[in-house]
Amino acid sequence: MTTDRATVQRTATEAAGIEVRPAAGHIGAEVTGVDLAAGLDEAEVAAIRAAVLRWKVVFFRDQRLDHAAHVAFARRFGAPVVLPRRGKASPADHPEIETTADRLELGGRFGMEHDEWLRRRRHTLLRGWHCDHGARVDPPAATVLRAETVPPYGGDTTWSNLAAAYAGLSAPMRAFVDGLRAEHRLGVGYQPRPGDDAYVRHLLDHQTATVHPLVRVHPESGERVLFVNGYYVEQITGLSRPESAAVLELLLEQATRPEYTVRFRWEPGSVAFWDNRATIHLAPSDNAHLDHPRIMHRVMLAGEVPVGVDGTASTPLTGSVPGRW
Repeated sequence: MTTDRATVQRTATEAAGIEVRPAAGHIGAEVTGVDLAAGLDEAEVAAIRAAVLRWKVVFFRDQRLDHAAHVAFARRFGAPVVLPRRGKASPADHPEIETTADRLELGGRFGMEHDEWLRRRRHTLLRGWHCDHGARVDPPAATVLRAETVPPYGGDTTWSNLAAAYAGLSAPMRAFVDGLRAEHRLGVGYQPRPGDDAYVRHLLDHQTATVHPLVRVHPESGERVLFVNGYYVEQITGLSRPESAAVLELLLEQATRPEYTVRFRWEPGSVAFWDNRATIHLAPSDNAHLDHPRIMHRVMLAGEVPVGVDGTASTPLTGSVPGRW
């Protein structure tokens, strides 16, 4: 299957006249020779799609996308998600775009400043790793993130290849996790403030939870993907709390081993396009003390309900319905 995918990518890339340069051994590639703002022909779309499936996240430099062009590019690969609620920095006239502006978004919300948000949401080494909206029954299939303003240093994003992480498990461990399911829940691991906590009240009012297969089958590549992350996974169903905690820690450590990751240095005009079904990523936490803005614009593409090795689909518990945001 790997050889077939490599052949498809090479053929598509040659037809499009673009270059795909791998950035790390298992994940990440830089795509050159294409102007995303100019519109894409079918050959270019096919080449980029093949690169994303092969390398899980691809990077474009020096792109001149405005909001409309950003949405138009994303639309060539799927249906953009329109969120019912976005942050105050998001553009009102482009509902498909969510702007993440760090201090603008987090500072002051629910009575917490930016640094307290980070302490309470990422209080362990693995807690910040996540896929986008993983607690939904149908997490987004892909994300296209564009950098507008970045600090002169710091602020990198890291991605991990969950298909490679699964393949790297021993055969007995793969057989064990193939049949397991886990509860993914919004707000897992958040450390509440003493006394009244406005964010806890928000979580209770907007709770989202789903039982997903611990190993999902990728709907396009057919790869088995280790479907874990530190931000949403609550517990492996059918295991005791101590058993679940131990297995999840092992799997998260496996998923984030350095050899399965790639780290990207953002510049203004950089674009990252990743497969949200086969990766988890880690937003930066090394720029919170820097007095430099980091403004990013995100478009997510609608995804499918995950299906496990045994053909059983994810089951929503609360807060989400397939196709309805």
